[in-house]
Amino acid sequence: MSLSKQLLILISFMFLMIFSVNLALGISNIKAYLEGESQSHAQDTATSLGLSLSPHMKDTNDPIIKAMVAAIFDMGYYKEIRLVDASGEELISLRNDKNVEGVPGWFIDSLPMSPAIAESEITSGWILSGKVIVTINPAFGVSKLYGLVKTSFFYSLIAFVFSVALLLLILQYTLASLKRIAQLALQIADGHFKTIEILPSTIEVKNVALSMNIMSTKLEIVFADLNSKLAVMRESLLLNDFSGLYKKVVYDTDIKQLLMEHCPAYLILVKLDSLPELVKEYTSDSIDLLLKAFAGKITDMTEQYPEFIMKAYHFYGGEFVMLVKTNDVEAIESFAKSLSTDISELGEKYAKSDLMHIGIVPVNLVGTPKSQLFAATEAYEQARLIGPNSYYIRTNKNIARDIANWKTLVLDCIDNANYTLSYVGKTTSFQTGLIIMEEVITQVYDKNGEKVAIGLFVSIAEKITKIIKHDKAVIEKVLEYIVSNKIQHTIAVNLSSSAINNLEFCLWLEKLLKNNHIAVQQLVFSLSAYAVGKEIDAHAEFIYNLHRWGGRVMVKRFEAQFMSPDIVKKLKPDYIRLGREIGEGINHSRQKYEFVQAIRQMGMLLDIAVLAENVQSDNDYLALKEIGIFGASR
Repeated sequence: MSLSKQLLILISFMFLMIFSVNLALGISNIKAYLEGESQSHAQDTATSLGLSLSPHMKDTNDPIIKAMVAAIFDMGYYKEIRLVDASGEELISLRNDKNVEGVPGWFIDSLPMSPAIAESEITSGWILSGKVIVTINPAFGVSKLYGLVKTSFFYSLIAFVFSVALLLLILQYTLASLKRIAQLALQIADGHFKTIEILPSTIEVKNVALSMNIMSTKLEIVFADLNSKLAVMRESLLLNDFSGLYKKVVYDTDIKQLLMEHCPAYLILVKLDSLPELVKEYTSDSIDLLLKAFAGKITDMTEQYPEFIMKAYHFYGGEFVMLVKTNDVEAIESFAKSLSTDISELGEKYAKSDLMHIGIVPVNLVGTPKSQLFAATEAYEQARLIGPNSYYIRTNKNIARDIANWKTLVLDCIDNANYTLSYVGKTTSFQTGLIIMEEVITQVYDKNGEKVAIGLFVSIAEKITKIIKHDKAVIEKVLEYIVSNKIQHTIAVNLSSSAINNLEFCLWLEKLLKNNHIAVQQLVFSLSAYAVGKEIDAHAEFIYNLHRWGGRVMVKRFEAQFMSPDIVKKLKPDYIRLGREIGEGINHSRQKYEFVQAIRQMGMLLDIAVLAENVQSDNDYLALKEIGIFGASR
């Protein structure tokens, strides 16, 4: 019950009590007053009538006596007037038992009034000649009392209605400030640190509003500091401290996502062949300057070719890699020539005509990250055979045929449900040790019985518009699994980017969640951080709708390069699962440790549970537990 209703009921109850007590006291006083007036009136009438009849009582048969008694009876509200002689014999008796109309019986029964009776002796000289007895009819008093009570009640009712209306206006004005405070608290919980600009006039409520403003401002500062801290740590985790280029871990993630996107690209591998010889001839500082100079060359060339979507990586030592999203082999060759020229110029400064070699291969969209590097290494070896600082571009004519075979495999698997579901990655709570989540993955095998890469399977399924059918089937199979095995923990189900953008799928999912309490309670829909980062608005809308339907969502493979705290605040997922590279080696990596600490603080501010994935080392597991995240899988 709202505070306004509680206050309204309380004040109405108090008003009713006061009104009831006042009304009861008023009725009692009026009744007593009317009874006293009736008694006084009866006595006055009896006395005056007795004095008027005294001269005529010598002859009790005198008609004037009866006329005078009748006149008095007709003029007043009398129930009975009796005249008796000295012996007690009744001479005259006039009676009126009429009840006053308009007074309900329940009122008369509730407030009975006794008839006022008075008498007066009549004397002739010094001799008692008779007695007059006057009885007032109480019906007239009851009628007057009823009229007064009714008037008091209606005026009180009007006063009550007016008071309630005034109270509602006052409460609406006063509680509007509390509503703004409640809205501010909800906004803070969602990560929107606003303040109340118009402060309420009520001192106590004003103090609460000021306290909320102070808390919101401080939390905004904390979140901004956390955002800045995460930005710095993201750079330290992503970039090589020495060269300023991306680390190998970023390459691994990027190549996986590239394969899922089915995007044409070229992989360029550059190796400093003469590094062992240079180490012997030059100081470490000179070698460092050489590597930094080459890293600068790569950065400059990235800016010189704006038509390329290019990313450069420094693996270790003298090994550099570039990933270029393009299908233009002529542009790649032009780039390679320019890079070879720059390498030659750099070699002259160190008296090395043969400094580096370049191997270039088109990314095989049905290959693996490891096979891509192996192919680039083979091209690099070919470049060494050509000449100093030369390059070699390798072509692969079998890619189109491999993709066609993949399409046939994907169609067969989805149309005939020729795949199995595996429940992996049991995530346990650090606090209770109980299983809180498992993830379901699709396992597909080729005609030779070998397991195929699920990322590429999903990518091709999206390309041939079969992924929606697959996602629906997986969700239905998972629900059957939960029911048949009486699973108590949650199951994470992966959703494709195509699914969240498909209206028909969203309507199907909405109906499923609203009609199936198991789906609401035990399904967590998992989205890739990379996919979310590419379409933030679409995923934010999907997550918002999913929450309206009662569902929950997890952003998985959360890594430093994919999204900032501001984006997480906009999305507001229920879970964040860190990429396995972040948890790997966290025990002896200060950068990773502080990064996860900051993510955990962000999760606490936004009410998001942070999980870790596939933690192998006991020391890493203990480090994550020490940080205080929600849980981890091993």
